[in-house]
Amino acid sequence: MSRRSALFLDRDGVMNRERGRHTWRLEDVELLPDVAEAVRAGMRHGSRIIVVSNQSGVQLGLYTKADVERVHVYLHDLLAKAGARIDAFFYCPHHPSKGRCLCRKPGSLLLEKAMARYEIRTEGSVMIGDRERDVQAAEAVGVKGVLVMANEPLMPVLRALGWT
Repeated sequence: MSRRSALFLDRDGVMNRERGRHTWRLEDVELLPDVAEAVRAGMRHGSRIIVVSNQSGVQLGLYTKADVERVHVYLHDLLAKAGARIDAFFYCPHHPSKGRCLCRKPGSLLLEKAMARYEIRTEGSVMIGDRERDVQAAEAVGVKGVLVMANEPLMPVLRALGWT
């Protein structure tokens, strides 16, 4: 398998609407309007599409890993119906109040795992997130980090990067 670039996406606030509280129930998931178009643009670009997300509510006991995985299947299926494919979802279930971990962004372990598993090259890869910690995690592994406002369209970012 030859190395490919990746479009890494944060989940809440980038793919689905940031509501100001944890999102784990399917009825609370609202896919943002141009996410499918952005994922298709990443696919046309020849990149892997990988979601990297902090889901601290698991360790806080607000919801379970099964709840997180249900949301990921739901997002995957919604996007698939629109001709868009997510290659993988990686998430950190830890909360910083319970101790330090390496996978919670701004830690880079989730990106490192994705890059190893999918033979992703740093050159040409990008991580789009709505928090500075997303950019920090990307930069820690040599990937370009792009900070966006929560719930803002992705296509202008991809156009600015020359991906469309």
